[in-house]
Amino acid sequence: MSRKKIKSVSSAGLNVSAAQQAYIRKHLLLNRRIRIYQILILISFIALWEIGTRIGMINSFVFSSPSRITKTFIDMASNGEIFYHIGITMLETLASFFLVNAIGLIMAIVLWWNDNISKVLEPYLIVLNSLPKSALAPVFIVWLGNNMKTIIVAAVSVAVFGSIITLYSDFKNVEQDKIKLIYTLGGNKKDVLFKVIIPSNIPSIISLMKVNIGLSLVGVIIGEFLAAKAGLGYLIIYGSQVFRLDWVILSIVILCIVATALYKILAYFEKKYSR
Repeated sequence: MSRKKIKSVSSAGLNVSAAQQAYIRKHLLLNRRIRIYQILILISFIALWEIGTRIGMINSFVFSSPSRITKTFIDMASNGEIFYHIGITMLETLASFFLVNAIGLIMAIVLWWNDNISKVLEPYLIVLNSLPKSALAPVFIVWLGNNMKTIIVAAVSVAVFGSIITLYSDFKNVEQDKIKLIYTLGGNKKDVLFKVIIPSNIPSIISLMKVNIGLSLVGVIIGEFLAAKAGLGYLIIYGSQVFRLDWVILSIVILCIVATALYKILAYFEKKYSR
C-alpha cells in the first residue's frame, strides 16, 4: 500500500475516533445536565416545603417538615427503633421478591412445557391477576393468622400472577427458527428450554425483576397495614392512629429511598449483563 493510501486510511480512522469522542462527550454532558436538574428539583422541593412550614403556608402538624422529619429520624435512630422497622420491611420484601420470581419462572416453564395445562390455567391466572389484592389480605389473616407469613403471602399475591403471564408470553414469543434448529440438530424439548428459551429471555426476566421488586414492596406495605406488629407499613398506620404524623411522613420518605435503592441495584445488574 502506498504512503498516500496509508495516510488517507489513518486520517479516516482519526476522523471516526474524533466523531466518537465528540458523541461520547455530548452524551455524558447530557446525562450530567439531567442529573443536575433532578438534584435541583429535589433540593427546591425540600426548600419550599421547609420554608412553607416556617412561614405558616403549610400546616407542619399535618404535613410535617424536612427539619421535623430529620429530628424524628435522629430520635428513632438513637435507640435503633427505626432500623428495626426498616429491617422487618426489607426482610419481608426480599422474601416475597424471591418467591415471586421463583414461582413465576417455574410456573411459566410448566405452562410453556404443556399446552394443555396453559389452556386450562390461563383464564384463572388472568382473573386472579385482575383481582384487587387488598381484598385478599383479610382472608389471608383468617387463614394464616396475624403474622409475617400473612404479609409475605399477601405481597406474593400482588406480583406473582402478572409475572407468570408475562414470562409465559415471552417464552411463547421466542423466535421459532431457533427452536426448529435445536430439533434439527437432534435436541429435545429440554434442550430447547435451556439453550434457547431461558437464555433468550434473560433480559426480559431481569426487566420483570425490576417491576417485581416494586410490587413486592407495595404488597408488603399492604400486608403490614392489616397484619403487622412492626415494619414501615405498621409505623404508618400506628402513627396515623396516634396522630404522630412525623412517623407517617418519615416512613413514606424511607420507603421512597428503599424503593429507589432496590430498583437501582437491579438496574445495575441489568446494565452489567447487557455489557
